[in-house]
Amino acid sequence: MRERIYSKLLDLGASYNSQLKTSEIVQVAVEGVDQLETYFGQYLPQFFYAMIAPVTLFVILSRIDFKAALVLIICVPLIPVTIVAVQKFAKKLLSKYWGQYTELGDTFLENLQGLTTTNIYRSDEFKHKEMNRQSENFRKITMKVLTMQLNSITVMDLIAYGGAALGIILAVSRLKSGNTDMYGCIMIILLRADFFLPMRLLGSFFHIAMNGMAASEKIFKLLNLSTEKIVSDVKPAGFDISCRNLYFGYDEKHRVLQDINADFPNKSFIALVGESGCGKSTLASIIVGKNKNYIGNISVGGVELRNLSEDELLKDITHIGFRSYIFKGTVRENLLMGKENATEDEMWSALKNVNLDGFIRSENGLDTKLNEMGSNFSGGQRQRLALARALLHDSSVYIFDEATSNIDADSENIIMRRIYKLAGEKTVILISHRLANVVNADKIYVLAGVVLLSREHMTIYLPNKVFMQTFGILNWNLKTI
Repeated sequence: MRERIYSKLLDLGASYNSQLKTSEIVQVAVEGVDQLETYFGQYLPQFFYAMIAPVTLFVILSRIDFKAALVLIICVPLIPVTIVAVQKFAKKLLSKYWGQYTELGDTFLENLQGLTTTNIYRSDEFKHKEMNRQSENFRKITMKVLTMQLNSITVMDLIAYGGAALGIILAVSRLKSGNTDMYGCIMIILLRADFFLPMRLLGSFFHIAMNGMAASEKIFKLLNLSTEKIVSDVKPAGFDISCRNLYFGYDEKHRVLQDINADFPNKSFIALVGESGCGKSTLASIIVGKNKNYIGNISVGGVELRNLSEDELLKDITHIGFRSYIFKGTVRENLLMGKENATEDEMWSALKNVNLDGFIRSENGLDTKLNEMGSNFSGGQRQRLALARALLHDSSVYIFDEATSNIDADSENIIMRRIYKLAGEKTVILISHRLANVVNADKIYVLAGVVLLSREHMTIYLPNKVFMQTFGILNWNLKTI
């Protein structure tokens, strides 16, 4: 089941988190599957045993005392009736339980990931209260589940042990009336509890089963998500990217991009600029397949983006953002993600291209250890390592999404020099807020609001000096443009 969940996430691809929360995936894949294992490993075997045992005992005991056997077998179904009566209420309650559990896990994971920010703003008391509030909600729903389980088990105990007591009374009365002998009386006394105990134990496992069923709903909700995975042998003829009449919104009410028309010719250097929130990163994410459900057309090498498999797309397009993830492990392991069979010479060459080789050699070479998210490296070193990994990937198109933000000036200059050099060899799409970084672009697209400002075919191309004077002073003033 875990393999299927993992495979499903791979099928969902880069856009998985638009449909699911990370914490929900973790909980479903870990504890949810454990609950299913309990369901199949304990509940189902007990279910079949509880069905077979009373019937078998009835056949055996009926040969000794048919009336006593009949009374006992008639009382047995009272336990399943209790289970069915509880089931409807239990299903609804456990669904709420898993919802609260997932919500608490989501908040915990978010607070853990944002611990540094929480410390900076000294907002730990606020987050503490938020966690307490959700923990209290989870405690309440947990107590309701336990109360429901205790009450139902109490009822089943009364039926089971009441039936066993009835068996003793029945055996003695049958012996007194002469309807059975001592052997029959002893057999009834010895076997009467075994009519009820398997079904009683099934009632205990029933709560485990309901928990497993509640978990399975979330598991199958994940497995049934529409992946729309494209299996196609179609390959783009070149790497010219074209957007026509492109619309996109994260929900129906808020449109981020509207009627975008843009061209990114092969081996060109294109800049995307505009105010924060105007849709630059969204457009880049659409091109690499992270944001789907867009309206309009995007073609790569003459092939509609929707008809390209994610493997084919990501083989040819590399996206480097300001939050490129650095994995715990070694420098070597992180670089090999860009090119699985890269030689040491190739890795050192990539590090040299981003001016990181000297630092790595001064440490432990390619086996230099990296903490989680590369926290033992500076921001500039992490970005340069991410760029070195991207260079090893050697794709035809590179999208740099604010790749030089939040780093020192020296690191920024190093990265920008490498981007300029790369622009002569590959298609480079650069998203930046800094005007100095885009003055050498072949073409500059300016996004304002949700549209692409245009003079001709939705395209703005301004000479460097005009761009600096106009945009630098007037701050994207549409009327002035």
